[in-house]
Amino acid sequence: MNLFTVSGPIGLTGNRDDQRADIEKTTNFTYQRRLLLQKSRQPSAPFDFNLKLHLIRESAGFTLMEIMLAILILGVVVTTVLASFNAVFSTTEALESSSDLYEMAKNCLKRMTADLESVFVTQRPLYKPPEFDSPSDDYRIVGTAEDIGGTDFAKLRFVSRAHLGLENTDKDGMAEIVYYVQAKEDGQPVLKRSDKLYPYPDFEERGSDPTLCEHVKSLAFKYYDDEGSEYDAWDSESDEFGYATPAAIAIQLEIEDKVGSHAFGTLVRLPVYREKIQ
Repeated sequence: MNLFTVSGPIGLTGNRDDQRADIEKTTNFTYQRRLLLQKSRQPSAPFDFNLKLHLIRESAGFTLMEIMLAILILGVVVTTVLASFNAVFSTTEALESSSDLYEMAKNCLKRMTADLESVFVTQRPLYKPPEFDSPSDDYRIVGTAEDIGGTDFAKLRFVSRAHLGLENTDKDGMAEIVYYVQAKEDGQPVLKRSDKLYPYPDFEERGSDPTLCEHVKSLAFKYYDDEGSEYDAWDSESDEFGYATPAAIAIQLEIEDKVGSHAFGTLVRLPVYREKIQ
């Protein structure tokens, strides 16, 4: 009697389930190996030169049209920004110029108001109407107009206690004040103030007279009597005004700059005035 019994294929030992599992593993491994060998032996896809060239062109950079369009957009943006900056700077410059102009006009009217509020007038009975060939009243008020470059500018003469010593002198007293407009060398009209102490010389325009205001476009004085009637001129030595002095004087000043014209004005009621002589 044999001690060993052959119960399966030669070379396989153990029970049938284990033998079947070993056979399946071996079979699967062999099949997968064959698939890999077949795939490695398949020829690769042909090289597409046109596709490669297209990809290179696509990633090479910008076209001329794209560059020109970018430059155009940049130009529009830069132009807009520069125009905005120019508008801001122009507005700032205009505001600064207007501010200086308003300050000059304010100081001018302030000076003229102070002079008129210190006016001196000869009252009756000391004052007597002028006779033929008699000297004019030293304290007369005369308002006229003069043509300068085709434009009429007002001129005003009176006597005031508001003397300003501009010639290194400490003298005080009643001064003859004359407001007049003079054309500079460049033709620009400026408002000047003449200030002379007694004895009052014949008036003469002088370049040394201080300038009250520049860029003067127009200057006018309106004169009002004690009844409120308005006049464009005045002469307290004339019987047309009854040898009276005005009760109030309005100042109308117009200054011109790069922006345009600016009008300023004020009304000064004189502290003293002489009534009409009947």
